[in-house]
Amino acid sequence: MSLQLPPPKRAQKGGSSHLFGPITMMVKPAIQFIQGTDEQTIPDVRLTKSRDGTNGVATFIFEQPSVFDSSSELGDITGFYMIDEEGVLQSVDVSAKFVNGKPSTIEAKYIMRNPREWDRFMRFMERYSQANGLQFIKK
Repeated sequence: MSLQLPPPKRAQKGGSSHLFGPITMMVKPAIQFIQGTDEQTIPDVRLTKSRDGTNGVATFIFEQPSVFDSSSELGDITGFYMIDEEGVLQSVDVSAKFVNGKPSTIEAKYIMRNPREWDRFMRFMERYSQANGLQFIKK
């Protein structure tokens, strides 16, 4: 099966022609704690889902995240942002753990309150895992 699209329409404007058509922007899936700065550390992600499938929680654990290296120059952690081509999923449920007075771990939780939010989150995770070579292990 093949998909054929009509050629883009040309509009005449002052003697020159311009192509008009849809523009698709691809966004590499990313996680951020400071908007505009991608987190380089790959998290351990744990998912729980209610028995009836109506809600769930994703817990992200980042060991020695790169945001600790750059937060002094870029500012404070403002939240947890998961960004992909569909938009941004965000949470403010973010906590840091310290060892000997130094930050060592960030834990972020994303709560899904209905099946639509669960499906949207799973689409993000599929893109993020493909971009970062992750795999799902059911326990």
